[in-house]
Amino acid sequence: MKSMTGYGKGMASRDNRTVTVEIKSVNNRFAEIACKLPKPLMYIEDTVQKRIKSVVARGSVDVYLLYENHSESAKKVNVDKALAGEYVNAAKALRAEFRLEDDYNVTALLRTPDVVSVTVPEDDRDAVLALAAEATDEALKKLDAMRVTEGKAICKDLLKLVGNLESLLNSAKSRAPLVVADYKKGLIARVKELTEGIDPDENKILSEVAFFADKADINEEIQRLSSHISQFRAICEENTQQGRRLDFISQEMVREVNTMGSKSNDITLTGYVLAMKNEVEKIKEQIRNVE
Repeated sequence: MKSMTGYGKGMASRDNRTVTVEIKSVNNRFAEIACKLPKPLMYIEDTVQKRIKSVVARGSVDVYLLYENHSESAKKVNVDKALAGEYVNAAKALRAEFRLEDDYNVTALLRTPDVVSVTVPEDDRDAVLALAAEATDEALKKLDAMRVTEGKAICKDLLKLVGNLESLLNSAKSRAPLVVADYKKGLIARVKELTEGIDPDENKILSEVAFFADKADINEEIQRLSSHISQFRAICEENTQQGRRLDFISQEMVREVNTMGSKSNDITLTGYVLAMKNEVEKIKEQIRNVE
């Protein structure tokens, strides 16, 4: 079992180039990947997304990428020699005409607008892609390890909660047959009280009890909920994506518990049903974290 929450960071360096990738994931019903890349590196996005999708099935994933190029080819200085010559000639003319001291040196020339320009040549895309893939894989490895660790804790808690649910279901199962018997006793007592001790018509009593028993029968719901609990445990032990299936089963659990509640006409049984509802809600809350 894996959690949908995690973080991983990877770095790859070669030939004075470095790519750093950070991946953060949180809960989401679907797989949504958002890459925060510098505009010149947008060509990397497809490679990064494909690698993430091979590991992450569900969750909202944010990817941050930093690229540093310290290689010799990273930047190039260009000198406009023709323009520099014009500036030098202009300086000489001004010195001669106005008899000025000549302090126009190389440093001043380099600072003159448009004489020197810096260009960034197109980078080696294949080299950058290889580094991005390597850094992404490292970040994914750490992200996945964190998701697995958190998933184990979630699985342990889910099994505990479903155990609580099963214990309450067993209590409800033991109580259910007594509800009809208690109803029959109570009905006879009320009829006698209202008829001042006259023995009631047994057939009418039995007919009323039979109607109540049919209306209050929760055996079918008990069996289905027991089956859901067994399936839930089995899925928790699988080494596959479990979130969507567990979510579906938890919805079915809600359905059965609600039906039991609608049929309950007994304060003790109603208490068990309310407690089961509480456990199922806790289960649903935890499943939101499962991939």
